[in-house]
Amino acid sequence: MLFVFFIVFTFSLLALAGGQFLFDKLSISLAKDQDLRISFLDVGQGDAALIKTPSGHNILIDGGPGSKILECLPKELSWYDRTIDLMILTHPHSDHVDGLIPVLKRYEVKQILSTGVVHSAPTYLAWLDIIREQNIPLTIVGREQTINLGDDCRLQLIYPLTNLSGREVSNLNNSSIVARLIYKDTSFLFMGDAEVEVEQELIQKGVYLGSNVLKAGHHGSDTSSSEEFLNLVKPEYAVISSGKDNDFGHPSRRVLKRLERIGVGILRTDELGTIRMRSDGKTCFFP
Repeated sequence: MLFVFFIVFTFSLLALAGGQFLFDKLSISLAKDQDLRISFLDVGQGDAALIKTPSGHNILIDGGPGSKILECLPKELSWYDRTIDLMILTHPHSDHVDGLIPVLKRYEVKQILSTGVVHSAPTYLAWLDIIREQNIPLTIVGREQTINLGDDCRLQLIYPLTNLSGREVSNLNNSSIVARLIYKDTSFLFMGDAEVEVEQELIQKGVYLGSNVLKAGHHGSDTSSSEEFLNLVKPEYAVISSGKDNDFGHPSRRVLKRLERIGVGILRTDELGTIRMRSDGKTCFFP
């Protein structure tokens, strides 16, 4: 049997200039995918999402608890693809940071974003130690900025609005990086564990929130996804990342009813496993 491989080399450089990241990397692919792909990974009671852009960049937002993410990533990435171009830690709770440690050990991570907030949890400190040992560039998010991902795709970092590096905060959930991923006419809003206070701050600042898909804040807890916020986002779908029969009662029945009342399709990892979505730039759909 004759196998024909089309090998495409794309040379890239990740740089920060004027608040904007410019991506480039050496990548090998059999064919260029014109769709944006997002996988909300089934990591149990935690958060992890893998984004694959049309230009071939891999972006990982959070890693979930434990090391289950290592079972998930090979199902989403090609066998030859061992690179994470951008790793984002929304905030240092264990159900977001733990899985990033084995990822750093198994994959080549090019760039990392975090808030730099102070937290003494052993896994967070271990994550920081590995980053230093591997000399991976880490950028602090402390203002609105945009990452240009090429092919009409960009990632807007819309929270936090102030630099939290080296600071202790009373509620780590509300230090979460909030990001809006845009591909042509479609968008995805990633809320981390941000609660109602952050939602209100974004609303008061006049930040545009409209998105086709909402990754609901704090695993669908009733501390997040207020009615005013949802009415501004106006999502077609809400993805809730939570573990089956978890001890926290996530997602909240109140939030589920609120979503149902305004006609939002609810997608739950505890019921569906990993949730895979695509965008062709005009609509969001399931592969």
